Amino acid sequence: MTRLAPMSAPSLLGLLGWEGLCFAAAALGAVASVRAGAFYAQLQRPAWAPPGWIFGPVWSVLYLLMGVAAWLVWREGGFRAARGALLLFLLQLAVNALWSWLFFRWHLGAAAMVDVLLLWGLILACALAFRHHRPLAGVLLLPYLAWVTFATALTWAVWRANPRLLG
Repeated sequence: MTRLAPMSAPSLLGLLGWEGLCFAAAALGAVASVRAGAFYAQLQRPAWAPPGWIFGPVWSVLYLLMGVAAWLVWREGGFRAARGALLLFLLQLAVNALWSWLFFRWHLGAAAMVDVLLLWGLILACALAFRHHRPLAGVLLLPYLAWVTFATALTWAVWRANPRLLG
């Protein structure tokens, strides 16, 4: 039976750092979503829209996977060795956090739609870049890409059904 080598302190700190960064972005988006439940409840939604309570658990798992993916790439040689891929990751993280502000806080449906389309493209580019450095890291971003594909369709449907609430 093969035993796993213990994780070094720098590696563990790196993992905690990437996870911390991902969950900081989540927290930034959550600040904009403080009243999201009430706002989401008053929106006309398609029949296939999930209940509001599902978003928190799904996003928590996705942020966890994202942090592990970034850490795996970083671990291969640090930021210098994967600068482009990790900068793409940081950019998509910022675009991700912005969506909640556009949609839930500022009620800007068109801007949220543009944001989620940009986010989708950035996630795809990031997954491909990560795959080049560490194939598993690219794979770990696929559930995120799938969820944002769904979120893109949902954003479109909700925006179009609520022109007064989402300008």
